[in-house]
Amino acid sequence: MIGRLNHIGVATPSIEASVALYRDMLGATSAGEPFDLPAQGVRVCFIDLPNAQIELIEPLGDDSPIHGFLAKNPKGGQHHVCFEVEDILGARDAMRAKGATLLGTGEPRIGAHGTPILFLHPKDMGGVLVELMETPKEAH
Repeated sequence: MIGRLNHIGVATPSIEASVALYRDMLGATSAGEPFDLPAQGVRVCFIDLPNAQIELIEPLGDDSPIHGFLAKNPKGGQHHVCFEVEDILGARDAMRAKGATLLGTGEPRIGAHGTPILFLHPKDMGGVLVELMETPKEAH
């Protein structure tokens, strides 16, 4: 059921500072333009890697869910891992059947790649927040 690693989510207090870090320290050569996802309370920017992406996530407004993470980790840090799945509803149902806790309503919502996503609670995933993302159609 699990597909390829799509991205690693990294919470940051400053996308611009993080882009500079990945560019200047690690040699990343391709960063997208930051954009807002008001429905999720975040601003995001993708750093392209040869085999996946880094998703930089910055709070957008005072009610952003990233504020709590940054309160505990003021400099930012690894927030989640995202795996592709062919069928988000099938993956959701399989995870529920296996006893995994889905965050929010458990219903998929549209993520930063424009495809349906959902999150699995870290307590059921070895301490890691896991995002499942339906494989983008253009990837086929």
